[in-house]
This record gives sequence, C-alpha cells and structure tokens, in this order.
Amino acid sequence: SSVTEEISQNSLHSILDELVYQLSASSNPVTGRAATICLLLIVQSNPDVGQYVGTSYKGLRALLSKQWTGKGFGQELGQLLDVLYSSSYQQEEMQRLHRAACTIQAIWRGFLLRKRMKRLPLAVTSLQRNFRAKREREMIQIKRQKEEEALRQQLQLQRVRAMRMFREKQLTLLEIVHPGQMDKHMEETHEKAALTIQRTWRGYRERRRFHKQEVHLRHYKAAVCIQRAVLKFLKRRRKVRESLSLWKRDEGLTDQQRMELQQKVDDYIKTHPAQQMSSEQSRELHLQVQEKLGQYLLRRRFQKGCDHRREALLAQINTDINMLMGSPSLSEVTEKDVEVFTSRTLPVAVKAKQSHNMMMKRSRWPWWRKLGDEFIEEDERLLSDISNMEDHNSIFIPGLKETIAASSGQS
Repeated sequence: SSVTEEISQNSLHSILDELVYQLSASSNPVTGRAATICLLLIVQSNPDVGQYVGTSYKGLRALLSKQWTGKGFGQELGQLLDVLYSSSYQQEEMQRLHRAACTIQAIWRGFLLRKRMKRLPLAVTSLQRNFRAKREREMIQIKRQKEEEALRQQLQLQRVRAMRMFREKQLTLLEIVHPGQMDKHMEETHEKAALTIQRTWRGYRERRRFHKQEVHLRHYKAAVCIQRAVLKFLKRRRKVRESLSLWKRDEGLTDQQRMELQQKVDDYIKTHPAQQMSSEQSRELHLQVQEKLGQYLLRRRFQKGCDHRREALLAQINTDINMLMGSPSLSEVTEKDVEVFTSRTLPVAVKAKQSHNMMMKRSRWPWWRKLGDEFIEEDERLLSDISNMEDHNSIFIPGLKETIAASSGQS
C-alpha cells in the first residue's frame, strides 16, 4: 500500500493498462498468473483503485472468468473476481440510489408544480379580490377626505357669512343708537373683551399650574399612604410588644392626680377672674341689638320693594321700546295694534318668552360656562339678543343688557 501511495496517478494508470492488456492479449498461464496476482495486490492495497478498475475496464470481469478459469491459479483469480464484483456492485447500487433519488425528486417537484398550478386560479382570484378591496378602500378614503374638506369649507363659509351678517346687523343697529351712547357702548365692549382675554389667560395659567402640581400631589399622596401603612405597622408591633411585656402601664389618672389638677384650675380661676356684667347692662345691650336689627329689617324690606319696582319698570320700558320699534306707522294702525299697547299682559308675555328662550339656551351650555355671568361670551349674547329681537320686531339697546337679564325673572 505504501508503494501504491508513492506512485503517481498517471504511472499507476499506465501500470493498470499494461496488466489488463497482458490479461487480454496473452494466453500464457505464467503471464496470466503474474498479471492477476499483481492486479489483485494493487486492488487490495487501495480500495479506490478497485473502483477505478471496475469503472474503467467494464469487460474485465467477463474476460477473466472466460479466458483464465481452470489455468491453475483459481484462488487468486476468484479473489480478483470477488473484488471486481463488489466494486461493480457498489457502483451499480450507487447508480441505482442516484436514479431513485432523481425519480423521487422529479415526482415531488411534479407534485408541487401541479399543486401550485391548481392553486394558481385561487391565488389570482385572491389577488384580484385584495386589489379590488384595496382600491375600494382607497376610493372610500379619498371620497371621505373630499367630503370632509367640502364640509370644512362649507362650515367655514357659513361661519364667515354668519359673522358678516352679524356685523352688518350690528352696524345697522348701531346706526339707530343715539351718538351720545356710542362711547359708553364701546367702553362696555372693550371691558368685556378684556375680561374674556383675562379669563382665558387665567384658565390657561391655572391648568398649567395644576399639571405641574399633579406630580407633586401624587408624590404627596404616595408618601401619606406609606406613612399611614408604616404607622399602622408600628402600632401593631407596639401592641404586640406591650402584650408580651411583664410591666403593665397604668391608664387613667389617680384620685390624687385629679385633686392636684382641680386645685390648679381653681387657682387659675381665682388669679384670672372673668368680667361679669350686671343684668341691667345685659338687658340694655339686648334692647340695642333688637332695635338695630329691626331697623335693618325695615330698610331691607323697603329697599327690596324699591328694587323690584325699579326692575319691573325697566323691563316694561324695554318691552315698550321694542314694541314701538316694531309697530306700524300711524296711517296703518289697526284696533289690534292699539290693544297691544293698551294691554299689560302682552308685554309681560313677550318679556317672559325672551327670558324663557335665554334660560333654555343657558341650560344647554357646558358646565364651565354656568359658573358665573363672566363666562358668557359677548358674541353669543349679542347674537341671542338680536335673534330674540328679530322674532318680536325689537331693537338692541346698548347699556341695558344686564338690566334686561336681571329683570327677566321679575317680569
């Protein structure tokens, strides 16, 4: 084996070619025996050479069995035939396994291809369905965006138109107002605008302060909770320790301690006597208090009656002004119009309807706008007053808004 490993591949192949040639061309038993023994040794020393001989010289096994059988070296010839047979069998087995693997792969690939071809229509249908669904979603989204944009533009246009109409009506109403009341009206408008700005800024500042204090408040609550739990735990531990202790602490005061404390109280009362008031002084003070209380109650009742009469008179004047502004000319006056001015129930009903409308509108406001009158927006007040005035053919009178709102409940 060491000799065959040292020989190069080309030289070894040349030797094998010469030995096979001698076996096929010569008929001398001595030459055939020597070539057979040499070939057997080479094949036994290196199994790869046996595979090479079986692959390269495919008719060698048949030649040896036919030509050199019974020539006197049957043992060596049988061993060589067995080696050649085993190498050819292994090669055939490998070829068979290779062909079987190729067949299995071809069958499996064909099965996968047929399965894929069967699923292809379903995949195409699914792809089309998904594409159509995606396109439909995109179209719906585009349509929704267009509708939202159109709605946004329409709302903006409506707001602009409403604001323009409001400004036009406000200017029309201001033209009717006496010039002497313009400065007062402008001052009130500026003051309310300043209040609105201050209210908005204070709300923003308080919300920001609240958000900053929220973390500190959470920490404070957590600390209180921890302290409460620790104090309860310590109290339980103290009770357990006291229950296990042999010394029992006395609870309460003894008679001697009570006597000492009572003596201290008596000494303090003697040292700091209270100022006593005679019965005549107490009676005189009581009469003075009763007299002042009666005077206050009389003034309050009288003042409340005056306030009610003033509010009713202002409400009646305001209602009459509204009715006069919406009344027809003297040439078109009818008996029904005269009854409107002579009857006292109709102005009251008109004012009650205005108050009711204002109350219903305020009931639909959010809670933060019901905290006080300072949360009422100026524009909404003007719009509500103008709408109410249009319903009753009335006119906006600057400077009387607070008076009207205050007198609505009385009317």
